[in-house]
Amino acid sequence: MASKPPKTPLPPKAPVFKPEDANGGDSVVLERRPQKTEPPQMYQVVLLNDDYTPMEFVVVVIQEFFNKDRETATQIMLKIHLDGKGVCGVFSKDVASTKVDQVTEAARKNGHPLQCVCEPIE
Repeated sequence: MASKPPKTPLPPKAPVFKPEDANGGDSVVLERRPQKTEPPQMYQVVLLNDDYTPMEFVVVVIQEFFNKDRETATQIMLKIHLDGKGVCGVFSKDVASTKVDQVTEAARKNGHPLQCVCEPIE
């Protein structure tokens, strides 16, 4: 059984340039401009004060979900208690939304009405 040897592929043809193209005849040259991208909109995660959630629980939540040390978490908790709300962190929209969901779920599992929201930073 005889078979034909495989054909070798031909190299791609180089583009043909007309003399008027090389001398700036009818051709148009576009310049690349660097694209400037805006940084993503950032959101702050805010815990709201209520009269029922224990302060110690708020400190634990701040430590666990926002990776703050005990002293910083206590300072944020006192700000929430005194001012009615406190910023726990600044994140991109998706991360901030996830943090809000995690905090809300943990509060509900433990029977606390703690509220957490994310607000855009202007």
